[in-house]
Amino acid sequence: MTKLLEALLQTLPEEPVPVNKVIVGLHWTLVSSKYCALSSTLTGAGPHGHARSRDVGKMHHKSAQELARWALSDNLVEASVGMAALNSLLELDESRMEQVNASEVIARESAGKNLAIVGHFPFIDEMKKVAKHCWVIEKRPFGDDFPEEAAAEYIPQADVVAITGTAFVNHTMDGLLPLCRPEALVMILGPSTPLSPLLFDYGVTFLSGSRVVDEEAAIRTIQQGAIFPQVEGVRLLTMMRGQG
Repeated sequence: MTKLLEALLQTLPEEPVPVNKVIVGLHWTLVSSKYCALSSTLTGAGPHGHARSRDVGKMHHKSAQELARWALSDNLVEASVGMAALNSLLELDESRMEQVNASEVIARESAGKNLAIVGHFPFIDEMKKVAKHCWVIEKRPFGDDFPEEAAAEYIPQADVVAITGTAFVNHTMDGLLPLCRPEALVMILGPSTPLSPLLFDYGVTFLSGSRVVDEEAAIRTIQQGAIFPQVEGVRLLTMMRGQG
């Protein structure tokens, strides 16, 4: 279920890296270690207080590598912390990246083509105007979204596939990537996305994620319930296979 996460974890530095901060906000989780990075905050759907996270109040005493392994956890809050920790350890070669919004790339590449999007992003309406077909697949469908079970039907038909990085947190990524046609353009996007070239070996064409460049501003806005456009101190970065 989590072979891709295991492969990413194998790329992290062996020397333990101390954790400076762990912030679990309403929408975003932040971990500051070697670098400062984000993940979506996911929570379980059980009764209030049902999903208890480990080591609350003590997470910052662990190494970033220990927290990164929490990405494998079935507890969604722990997995959110784990992905942020994993992302905080990644070395980014910004010479291979451009500062561009993922929606610009998707709009450019999907004009007149079949587009499948996993995750209901704010730019959906814009994509429906440019793509031949735009199929939106969501765990919690909204409007004319398709349920997650529809992925097996629509992703293989798509010329362009955009998958939320949150699929790493809820452990669905390993099932989604094999549904993409070998010739399809595949993007993983959102702040949870690990900007690791390793993912290009799994058929991914574009990685579009973020890096925190002003930790204080990011923490302040995340703690106050920011949705992503409201998060301050973050740089958007996109990396293409074969670039650089």
